Amino acid sequence: MKKLDTFEKDLLAAYEKGELKSTSPSKAKLAKFKAAATATFLKEKRVNIRLSSPDLMDIQARALEEGMPYQTLIASVLHKFVSGRLVELPSSLTRHSTRTPQKRGAG
Repeated sequence: MKKLDTFEKDLLAAYEKGELKSTSPSKAKLAKFKAAATATFLKEKRVNIRLSSPDLMDIQARALEEGMPYQTLIASVLHKFVSGRLVELPSSLTRHSTRTPQKRGAG
């Protein structure tokens, strides 16, 4: 089991002492959250894509680790990407295309 940091220890101690109180969101906030969740996961279009076998196997393995169907994992990753919550890291393969060209000296 992972060791708890100071914040986590304080939180656990407060919970065990009964110092934490559960709060429920208002009916308006609950309705807003429910509408957002419904809109997020509303699937009305079908898309077919081709993937390499190794990529599909990796996706299926990751989905198994996450406890969800692989199609749901793919939809979730795409949703996070287009909503800006999943950011692409720069690739070492394309790094040269983002550099400023160097000036060449007269030889």
